[in-house]
Amino acid sequence: MNHSGEPVKGLLRKFRATADDLVVIYDDLDLPFGRIRIRAKGSAGGHRGVLSIMESLGGAQFSRIRVGIGRPPEGADAVDYVLEPFTAEESAELGTVLARAAEATMSLLRDGSQLAMEKFNRAS
Repeated sequence: MNHSGEPVKGLLRKFRATADDLVVIYDDLDLPFGRIRIRAKGSAGGHRGVLSIMESLGGAQFSRIRVGIGRPPEGADAVDYVLEPFTAEESAELGTVLARAAEATMSLLRDGSQLAMEKFNRAS
């Protein structure tokens, strides 16, 4: 994940696409579990995979859908936390979260970033 940039760049080249065609969906520690946030552009926000993509694309902007996984417990390492299995409670909600992420993706592609952000960024 932390080295996603070159594969993404290769896929864009293969499909003759640009960063404007790209939507990156990724986990985000800074959002509560299950929360969806859409961004038309922005920084990596500390996410190494997104930073790798940005660097490989020469800083070109692309759409992103952040899916919250919440913060690790006090004293826990973030790297270990993102690799741990979901809790039983999270696992029970995971289907709904993934369905909302898919719905957000379709909205972004169909309706554009502004309408998708209005719909999903305010939702809990």
